[in-house]
Amino acid sequence: MIRFNCDYQEAAHPRILERLARTGMEQMPGYGEDAMCDAARARIRALCEAPDADVQFLVGGTQANFTLLAAALRSYQGALAAETAHIAVHETGAVEATGHKVLTLPQTDGKITAAQVDGYCAAHYADEAHEHMVMPRAVYISQATELGTIYTRAELRALRKVCDKWKLYLYIDGARLGYAMAAEGCDVDLPFLARTADAFYIGGTKQGALFGEAMVLLNDDLKRDFRYVIKQKGGMLAKGWLLGVQFDELLRDELYFSLSAHAVRLAMKLKGALTEMGAAFLVDSPTNQQFPILPDAALAELGRNFSYSYQCRVDESRSAVRLCTSWATREADLDALIAELRRLLRK
Repeated sequence: MIRFNCDYQEAAHPRILERLARTGMEQMPGYGEDAMCDAARARIRALCEAPDADVQFLVGGTQANFTLLAAALRSYQGALAAETAHIAVHETGAVEATGHKVLTLPQTDGKITAAQVDGYCAAHYADEAHEHMVMPRAVYISQATELGTIYTRAELRALRKVCDKWKLYLYIDGARLGYAMAAEGCDVDLPFLARTADAFYIGGTKQGALFGEAMVLLNDDLKRDFRYVIKQKGGMLAKGWLLGVQFDELLRDELYFSLSAHAVRLAMKLKGALTEMGAAFLVDSPTNQQFPILPDAALAELGRNFSYSYQCRVDESRSAVRLCTSWATREADLDALIAELRRLLRK
């Protein structure tokens, strides 16, 4: 079975595994208070051009998301997000379990707009019963989104402006941030995010690390006591240096960016081949996630040798699926997938 259903099915890049092996017998202080984590923090601050940023390492994306929102929100406040957002669909109610409602908005290709946020907040405060309702206090978005689309600088600036208007935190989930930055036409980089968001994280789990995410805190209110919240919510690793080692290596010598570019290049090769075959797409994604619409009969046969993630039914005979490339996808495996798709779609 050759797997294209998600982008975290390999362990880690060999350089990270080698670095972990080399440091395996070194004694380190625990909980991220070590030289390895400090080196990774310094590297991230430099890449973000944000010397005052606080950088903290968490074990996974779900922990990063609900920990940040738990730190940002009071008990009566919630986070605005697309109806397809990871926190609304694929985190088993983790944010709600911390006592905060996810306030979902209709999405277009996985994205929400500043106008939607503005309209929601205006309607909330115009309602005479607004004190009996969950108060919007944060905006959650992903770069790239769950549908592989990306926000532009103009869209993020507009969101920042409306967040300032209504006193909302802007938080960006960066599980696939490298893949977004590698996409053609993406004009958003780390320094821009550091100037625009209150907090965002640099994804490791889906982007070449064994596990872990690097949370970048820009707003001083969020920096305060954040480590208390990480510990309470179960996101703090006792052997924290294992995260520091990984991010220090991943972000050294452009490795993170070259791995991301590899995944996107192969995704575009797949997209081009499917387009030549006449396939339609659920959404026009420029990143490593592609969502072709394929005949159910072809999918049944494809699934014998290639895994994919089912997305939704399109009509009585076709469904949309997700095919992911990753930092570790082998071109020969992609070529085999393309050849099989050509065979099936000729039938």
